[in-house]
Amino acid sequence: MHPAENSALEICWWRDRRGWPLAWIGLVLIASGIAHAILYAVVGGPWEGAVSWRKPILFGISGGLTSLSLGWVWAHLPWRRGDLFLAVATAWSLLVEVGLIDLQRWRGVASHFNRQTAFDSFVYDAMGALILFVSIVALDLTIRCFRQPTSFAPEMLLAARAGLVLLVISCLLGIWVGIYGDMRTAAGLPAEIYGAAGVPKFPHGAVIHALQWLPLLAWLARQAAVPERLRMPLVASAAAGSALVGVYALLQTLSGRARFDASLGPALLLAAGILLLAVPALASAAWWLGNRRRRQTPVAG
Repeated sequence: MHPAENSALEICWWRDRRGWPLAWIGLVLIASGIAHAILYAVVGGPWEGAVSWRKPILFGISGGLTSLSLGWVWAHLPWRRGDLFLAVATAWSLLVEVGLIDLQRWRGVASHFNRQTAFDSFVYDAMGALILFVSIVALDLTIRCFRQPTSFAPEMLLAARAGLVLLVISCLLGIWVGIYGDMRTAAGLPAEIYGAAGVPKFPHGAVIHALQWLPLLAWLARQAAVPERLRMPLVASAAAGSALVGVYALLQTLSGRARFDASLGPALLLAAGILLLAVPALASAAWWLGNRRRRQTPVAG
């Protein structure tokens, strides 16, 4: 595919019949998260805790970004029988899952690890089933992205593949968080603590949005006119940095430590991850500034 055609397809991916339902519902979910953030700013209340406005805000924005990204990936894959049905089902699964979280907050009860009544238990199980379905779809898209031809530019393909792998890992960790929390709740223990002070949801959330920031870094490198030979190493650097951040989060939790109560080894791991993530952004910014200065420098006559 010609580079210009490839760029145009990336800009207008939502015109694909598989992409548009995920795009529209993604925007609805982001709008819902923003609306709840405005409500939180007005009425106040606790940010942490089982019943807070934090969950409608974060799950709305996070679910919306995930929906948009899955639609973006789908639009770059060859058509397969059942694709449209799966795309619509995935979009609605994300919408209903976030809607159930919102419902429980408006009812004034916890959305997660809540089995106080038959209805609460049904809502929690429904949320788990919906997110399990989305996780299976994400795994399927990941496999297809590795095995099938795509319309992505090479560096964007690397970003999409790495982001999808990290999304699937995050989803698997989220399933573990649910199972572990249920077991803790049944034993009368706090659901969101591992060991002395570990936070199970930390590794689940640490890199769940790599499918957004890795393609963004790849796009920035292209917009900054970074030479094509350098784009792949820059995206690879960001992917490696994202993986290190995820490993750091998992080590912290499994060692029973709070998010940033790190010993020297994990702290160095986190620093290396952040550095590798920063390199593509800094390189793109430097290249863009250099090109701008060259364009503004008058040519000697």
